[in-house]
Amino acid sequence: MSTVMGSPADWYFEDFAEGQVFRTQGRTVTESDIASFAGWSWDTNPVHTDAVTTARGRFGEPIAHGVLGLSVAMGLLSRLGIFEACSIALLGIDGWRFEAPVVVGDTVRCTVTITGARATSKGDAGILERELVLTNQDDVVVQRGSIGLMVARRPA
Repeated sequence: MSTVMGSPADWYFEDFAEGQVFRTQGRTVTESDIASFAGWSWDTNPVHTDAVTTARGRFGEPIAHGVLGLSVAMGLLSRLGIFEACSIALLGIDGWRFEAPVVVGDTVRCTVTITGARATSKGDAGILERELVLTNQDDVVVQRGSIGLMVARRPA
């Protein structure tokens, strides 16, 4: 489904429909990203921070934190600009899966599909059900899941 709209900043609940697909730009994950995430999250597990140990492990190199991938996916969605002006609240993250590791140098992109759109019971906002798929430069799915979002309706 393709839709021609005004500026993404003008989008409201009424502009979304089940089946719409949006794709983000890419973002390359750096060693600095992983080190910074480890620092502020306090998650310094060697699988993320120890190149010597991980060279002998399952992945052969340090991997990004799973939640770092989720955070990057959310940031990439923000860059689309279509959810920014109308967002009221995230409603939850459902069935999020870490399907493949993200490593230094991977360039990830996010595809979001609107899988449902309904008005709230009060009718003053809408609920978007969104399926997110994060892929790397080789089109390997690295993470996926659903994130519901409450959005504003278009002002009268």
